[in-house]
Amino acid sequence: MLKSPFIDKPFEPAISYILAALSIYDREETKGEALWKYNPNDIGDREKIIRLFILEELMYLPYRHRYVLITMLKEALSASDFDFSKEFESDYDEYITMAWDETEIDNPRGFFEDIYRLANEEWKDDLQKASLEDQSAW
Repeated sequence: MLKSPFIDKPFEPAISYILAALSIYDREETKGEALWKYNPNDIGDREKIIRLFILEELMYLPYRHRYVLITMLKEALSASDFDFSKEFESDYDEYITMAWDETEIDNPRGFFEDIYRLANEEWKDDLQKASLEDQSAW
């Protein structure tokens, strides 16, 4: 079983992990300002948000963990009824304030489709390496 990178517990990711880089709780003046320079509904800006913030922040995860996360995203994208807009909701009880909330993202599914596409480009070698391994041995 794949363990979490820093603790001896099973790695149990959620789709929300992918957007962790967009949480600006208590960092509105720094991270928020940096993110708000971009329009998440503009294709060019969205790609910059994904590459510079989301994918970059997920690089702390080992390649196997990123593979599991992207595989999970692929499964969610294949489910036509998966509600991607909920992933942009802030949760103040958990200290999560999203840079853009669910009402500001015109096409949440499209946003995640772009994450999937760009992650497969950026992490191609690592994802390929993980896919060839025996995942039951993790």
